[in-house]
Amino acid sequence: MLNLRGGGRKTIRIAFVLTLAADLALLAYYKYAAFAIVNLNRLFSVELTVPSIALPIGISFFTFQAMSYTFDVFRGTVKPQEKLSYVALYIALFPQLIAGPIVRYETIAEELDNRAFSWEDFSSGVGRFIVGLGKKVIIANVIAQAADFTFGKDPATLSLTAAWLGAAAYGLQIYFDFSGYSDMAIGLGKMFGFHFLENFNYPYIARSVSDFWRRWHISLSTWFRDYVYFPLGGSRVNGKARLVFNLFVVWALTGLWHGASWTFVGWGLMFFFLIAFEKVTGFGKWVEKLPVISNLYMLVCVLLGWVLFRASGGRHSINYLLAMAGLKGNPLIGTDTYRVIFEYSFTWVIGIIGCLPIAKSFAAHRFSDTLAAATFRWAYMAFVTLLSVILISGSTYNPFIYFNF
Repeated sequence: MLNLRGGGRKTIRIAFVLTLAADLALLAYYKYAAFAIVNLNRLFSVELTVPSIALPIGISFFTFQAMSYTFDVFRGTVKPQEKLSYVALYIALFPQLIAGPIVRYETIAEELDNRAFSWEDFSSGVGRFIVGLGKKVIIANVIAQAADFTFGKDPATLSLTAAWLGAAAYGLQIYFDFSGYSDMAIGLGKMFGFHFLENFNYPYIARSVSDFWRRWHISLSTWFRDYVYFPLGGSRVNGKARLVFNLFVVWALTGLWHGASWTFVGWGLMFFFLIAFEKVTGFGKWVEKLPVISNLYMLVCVLLGWVLFRASGGRHSINYLLAMAGLKGNPLIGTDTYRVIFEYSFTWVIGIIGCLPIAKSFAAHRFSDTLAAATFRWAYMAFVTLLSVILISGSTYNPFIYFNF
């Protein structure tokens, strides 16, 4: 182990910089090289060859995990792992490798060396995996068809209510898609003796945009908080201008993390403006005190953001937002409204219920430990498993949103 004093410290700094540079270089090449060249061609009217680069599945997730290990070792918050095979296992841990959550080394460092297997954890992991599978197959894949229908139409032909329902459908799709992945990863981890942290905390009951991002994709939010926002000074800086700058850097990078596209950058900057407004003016803390109004405010902001996330391009997103505002000459209600509601009515109901902490509240009651409750849980798990297998077997439609990242 290197000495942290004198030349040893200098050597560690060099190794730290080189390691981060290598991680970022790989990420930049595979994910952003083509995007950069396309924009250089447009900006300077040149004709550089745009490379055709296959994007490794989950590259953003495992790259950020490798970088977090480097950061934490350099800062001394975790001890360096002397076994290269254990570092490789941490970065390539298969339950969450391709779709998250982003696991910190400190979370599983002890379990890499001393992992204990128990049937209780295994059983709990199986249950959690089944819940995630049901979220993905039974809810996300079905409601995705409603989102595809609305976003696939010319926004000028959409009724106003159908446009809003399409945005809501995509909001449900991406939530149950990604939280389903996270549940399956957490469940698989438990089966093998690893305990990953939660990645979602009922984000659609949040009372501000800031609160939403404390509940959504927690592993990514805390990653940018700990490795970008705090090192820049966070909110403990002199002057609001520096606070706004720090938020700008974080959200510009968050948008780029999600994809090499200006729509993702616009999506990130939209949330930058909203969160900066909440923090600078104190509006976020004020609105959180208003139960219903705060929820509606958060939902409207988030759904508008999901339009940028889902639309096929900048022009499409603008036209869709205009349709949501009724500025495309579209009617209030149309046949598309009834189709989106009634063809997917069951999925709407279970999707909305699934966004609420009803099951969590039920588990907190004493009668949840009774034989009847246990029987119901196992019957529910068997039903979800059977229905998921039937849906997977009978359909080729199975979009994977976060595999793109």
